[in-house]
Amino acid sequence: MNDARHHATARAATADDAAAIARIYNEGIAERTSTFETRLRAASDIAAWFDGRHPIVVVDDADGTVLGFAATFEYRPRACYAGVAEFSVYVALPARGQGVGRLAMEALLEAAEGAALWKLVSRVFVENEPSRRLLADLGFREVGVYRRHGRLDGRWRDVVIVERLLSPALDDAALLGG
Repeated sequence: MNDARHHATARAATADDAAAIARIYNEGIAERTSTFETRLRAASDIAAWFDGRHPIVVVDDADGTVLGFAATFEYRPRACYAGVAEFSVYVALPARGQGVGRLAMEALLEAAEGAALWKLVSRVFVENEPSRRLLADLGFREVGVYRRHGRLDGRWRDVVIVERLLSPALDDAALLGG
């Protein structure tokens, strides 16, 4: 597979995708390059993500194999943050560098706007250049760096905070002259 974009499609994920999402997420956990999580996840853990409020998308190849996913999660429980979501994007090891992450994020951005979200935020390990480049290309702004945000395998890790305003927030900014 030289370029998954030519043979892959993004779609809304369903609970039936939980095992495939867990497989891909567990690769990211094992690598220690994308998340502070260390406990591998089962399909039942992933099934709990499907709350009906936060979009999750997957990218399938022509055979229906899930190559990657992007998901949104509650940012904070306070009502004022109802339109803000955290997000994650992960791509299966053999499909990396082939546009799967971009396809997943483009679909997630569209789904997030459809769910009336106005902002997506995340944290990315500072050394994760591929993710940082992808997010910058998709209009995410690097807000700053949390130093020593957490320990992973006994080592302090810094993360870059990223955000992107979606259409509802951008429309309001235009109305307010900013």
